[in-house]
Amino acid sequence: MIKDNFALRLYTRVARLGSFSAAARECGLSQSQASRIVADLEAELGARLLTRTTRAVVPTEMGIEFLARIEPILSALDDAEQSVREGGELRGLLRLTTPTSFGVRDVIPRLASFAERHPNLHIQIQLGDRRQDLIKDAVDVAIRLGRLPDSTATARLIATIPRVIVASPDYLARHGVPETPDDLVQHRIVGGTAAAVPTAWRFELNGQESAIKLEPHFSTDENEGAIAATVAGFGITSTSGWACRRELEEGTLVRLLADWTLAGIPVHAYFPMGRATRVAARAAIDHLAADFRRTSINGTI
Repeated sequence: MIKDNFALRLYTRVARLGSFSAAARECGLSQSQASRIVADLEAELGARLLTRTTRAVVPTEMGIEFLARIEPILSALDDAEQSVREGGELRGLLRLTTPTSFGVRDVIPRLASFAERHPNLHIQIQLGDRRQDLIKDAVDVAIRLGRLPDSTATARLIATIPRVIVASPDYLARHGVPETPDDLVQHRIVGGTAAAVPTAWRFELNGQESAIKLEPHFSTDENEGAIAATVAGFGITSTSGWACRRELEEGTLVRLLADWTLAGIPVHAYFPMGRATRVAARAAIDHLAADFRRTSINGTI
């Protein structure tokens, strides 16, 4: 019987990262210590879990099966420990990933009160607009904007963000103000992250729908870059109303075609571990979803 679940947790990280050195750094060990602990685990089990080469560390067929069985058990142990703590205080490490702009402007500020209630929970937020290997990076929950590419994923819709069309006063002074969606084809367009932007800008007014296919003259792979470019006068962009709220309040951006309705941007919480997701991850998302609902009720962009 395996008595040391630290060895099990270390094995899961080595298997996911494909590296003893990377897993050792996460756990505060030397590479030789990590290798010895996993080797002792293999000896105790009487099975080889990893194939070690000079280039990579790869789970064996038996190691893959063991990994699939042990990860939900370790997660359940974490949840059981949390459930008996007085006051339901959460502990340990919570890894969350989110697009940069949305994370900086909306997720981090909204998590402040949650972190205050759980001072012994270490919240680690990874910012970036590029997709990543969530399992390998041990991410508990990922915030995704736009349509999810995998409809079978374990996900929860937590908000729908209003979409706006904006430009800088300087750009509008030089190029004029579009009065209808069709006018946009005469303007310079700033493109943002592909995941959040549909193939066409779709508008609706009094039952009349209009889908405008536009090619960007300037584009970037992060939303903050698209907003910065628009403020600088590169052109017109379509983005989240929350993402450019500060610029609208300051007057460095102006909202256009406000009478027209645009389809909102869905915000999902994606749980890569499915039913094995830790309590802390679900609690953090419950908190965010409630705060997003309050924002929506109050009518704040």
